[in-house]
Amino acid sequence: MMLHSGLDRERQSEHTLILTAADGGEPQRSGTVKIHVTVLDANDNAPVFTQSVFKASVLENALRGAVIARVSAVDADQGYNGNITYSFTHLEEDSSCPFEINSYTGEVKLTGDIDYEVSPNYEINLQAKDPWGVVGASKLIIEIGDVNDNRPVITMASYSGKISEDSTPGTVVALISVQDKDSGKNGQVHLNIDEILPFKIKSSLRNYYTLVTEQVLDREKLSKYNITLTATDEGLPALSSSKTVVLDVIDINDNAPAFSQSVYSTQVMENNSPGGTLLQIHATDPDQGQNARMSYFLIDGDVSGNPVSAYFSINTESGVIQSLRSLDYEQVKEYKIRVKAQDGGSPPLSSNTTVIVRVQDQNDNPPQVLYPVQTGGSLVAEMVPRSADVGYLVTKVVAVDVDSGQNAWLSYKLQKATDRALFEVGLQNGEIRTIRQVTDKDAVKQRLTVIVEDNGQPSRSATVIVNVAVADSFPEVLSEFTDFTHDKEYNDSLTFYLVLALAVVSFLFITCLVVIISVKVYRWRQSRVLYHSNLPVIPYYPPRYSDTLGTGTLQHVYNYEVCRTTDSRKSDCKFGRAGSQNVLIMDPSSTGTMQRIQSEKSILDEPDSPLEVS
Repeated sequence: MMLHSGLDRERQSEHTLILTAADGGEPQRSGTVKIHVTVLDANDNAPVFTQSVFKASVLENALRGAVIARVSAVDADQGYNGNITYSFTHLEEDSSCPFEINSYTGEVKLTGDIDYEVSPNYEINLQAKDPWGVVGASKLIIEIGDVNDNRPVITMASYSGKISEDSTPGTVVALISVQDKDSGKNGQVHLNIDEILPFKIKSSLRNYYTLVTEQVLDREKLSKYNITLTATDEGLPALSSSKTVVLDVIDINDNAPAFSQSVYSTQVMENNSPGGTLLQIHATDPDQGQNARMSYFLIDGDVSGNPVSAYFSINTESGVIQSLRSLDYEQVKEYKIRVKAQDGGSPPLSSNTTVIVRVQDQNDNPPQVLYPVQTGGSLVAEMVPRSADVGYLVTKVVAVDVDSGQNAWLSYKLQKATDRALFEVGLQNGEIRTIRQVTDKDAVKQRLTVIVEDNGQPSRSATVIVNVAVADSFPEVLSEFTDFTHDKEYNDSLTFYLVLALAVVSFLFITCLVVIISVKVYRWRQSRVLYHSNLPVIPYYPPRYSDTLGTGTLQHVYNYEVCRTTDSRKSDCKFGRAGSQNVLIMDPSSTGTMQRIQSEKSILDEPDSPLEVS
């Protein structure tokens, strides 16, 4: 029996044959026998996978060792020839494939880390091989399932970090890019600002946002903003990330300088040294840099007709005000200066303030005696009758002091007196009164020296001499006061002036005489007529004496007119009425001339008055 054709065990592994043997006789006899043919397996079939492509999926957060998939292949061969082993093919030697396959069972397990964002799927070639090296091939595709394991990433695509405070609302501050590697809703992101700030987020393109201003900014209120941006995805659970950016507000010159005080005041003692510092003013500007740089200037003004810059100066940078000259309290007691502070912005802004400089009084002026008037041409004597009682008001010394305050408080003291036991001076009012009864033994001539002192430190003083005549009538004191009015110093001075006056008058007289004679001679020659005439009348008008004091308690007015002619030996005297006590006025040029005014009646009614002396 011969094999007629090829056998295929995989199609038919056994053959049953009936062999018949027949003889040639008649009837023919035959015999049969069954032949059972078993086809032995030969390794003529390659392993075949049950699927041409295997697919599996796994989440990217799956744990290592997890079975991802199971692959299988069949080999039509039998027995040993049908043993199959599985493996991955086409893998590089340094390939870090996170999967492995069981060679006998075909189970595919996770052995490494998988990341959807790195590789969303894997495509692996499978191989099934029998013991004789005959192989079959297939493919395994593993899809990696995304999980929300990536936080959004915030990137400042365009950002300067600065913005001017005069920017209008809607100004773009920054362009922001937000990316999330996850997919689907895990990659859908929303960007927000955590705090309540004058900014808002606007969405422009996908995953791109703009940060814009929402309100007007003010650097003086807040010069720097810390803006926290938070990006949140839509995954479950949601993941978020934050980024803080610092935004500096650039200053503009929108604030004028402000003084710490609306009015500054200072005090300075008069007679100060020029160049001394009076005070320092200060202004602040909430702006920044050059916009806050202060400069100080004096505003033009007049002080007593002079510009204020003639009295004071100010340091442009420090604001220190100095006096340029010595100040006088009696001239100006208070100065009001206008000062301007200007910043260095463009355009500059400014503000003004007032500086009041008060001059403090210094005791630099002595008292001035107003009454009695001290003159060298005539002497005033107060009359005190011998019948005067204790406390009789003789006169009052009136003085003033141009200083102020305590420096002008005056006190009166009796420094010297002919008889200290007879008179006293009021300490505060300057009234001279008798302190005892006047007697006949008291001298007619009484000379009092009163000193007037102020209350300054150190004090200043002035002295005045008061002449008092203790008598009941003028003839009684006439001879006494003739010598009293001429002391040595006065006589020397008077003699000098008399000699000088005599020389001048003589010169004028001779000159006039020569001129008159020349004119006469000239007219005589012209007219040939001789004229005879008397001497001309020369009027003489003595000066009018008037002493009026309205500030004190005693008032004295004396007026007289004297008219004389060359041919008259009589003088007509007119006296005005006095306001108070008796006063004796002596003229040193005429030793015998006295005027007495009585308050009770006028002596002008007496034709033979003893006061009319030629």
